[in-house]
Amino acid sequence: MRLAELSERSGVAIATIKYYLREGLLPPGRRVSATTADYDEGHLRRLRLVRAMIQVGQVPVARVRQVLAHVDDESLGRTMRLGAALWALPHGSEQADGTGTGGEDGGGEDEATTAARAEVDQLLRTLGWSTARELGELSPVHRSLVAAVATLTRLGYPWDATLMAPYARLMHQVAVRDLDFVETFPSEAEKAETAVAATILFQPVLKALHRLAQEEESARRYGLE
Repeated sequence: MRLAELSERSGVAIATIKYYLREGLLPPGRRVSATTADYDEGHLRRLRLVRAMIQVGQVPVARVRQVLAHVDDESLGRTMRLGAALWALPHGSEQADGTGTGGEDGGGEDEATTAARAEVDQLLRTLGWSTARELGELSPVHRSLVAAVATLTRLGYPWDATLMAPYARLMHQVAVRDLDFVETFPSEAEKAETAVAATILFQPVLKALHRLAQEEESARRYGLE
């Protein structure tokens, strides 16, 4: 397809597509003349992923480029490829500089963070999630969880491993369904793209479903008055 058709099918303005091409977020099309290129379904799929990251996920362009570099890295096995791409996405509970989960004043780790790290470690032991335990602080997701638990503790809502375990088991069921869906796509690049898109797009759905479930359970328990 030509650029105009790519724009029409994706709903993305031609000027924006040209910007993505310049920034390396979209691979070049097949050159057919000095001023014309052809694009295929892969470009359309990648364009939709880029828009999801930027518009829905509010991911900065530089970070999008980093995520896509991992998506396209054929030297990595599937687990490392998916993991690297997902790690490159922003994690809201991390510190802005990504350096860790210290106290609120940035002057080092406080008691709440130390306690939170111990509870997260106990949680992972209880669940038998050995990979997560081995990666530990290397994982931005692990750091984000520790930071969130520490914040809850500071606010007077201590969440220990026992409280977190049932939620974690439910999330494992979600992860199984996520990867079942990812595996329906044929190529490794498509699998990685889908994993990134699912992380960006499915999380708002899960959050909304969680809140709807809370509303329904509240009405069931306490009535509508």
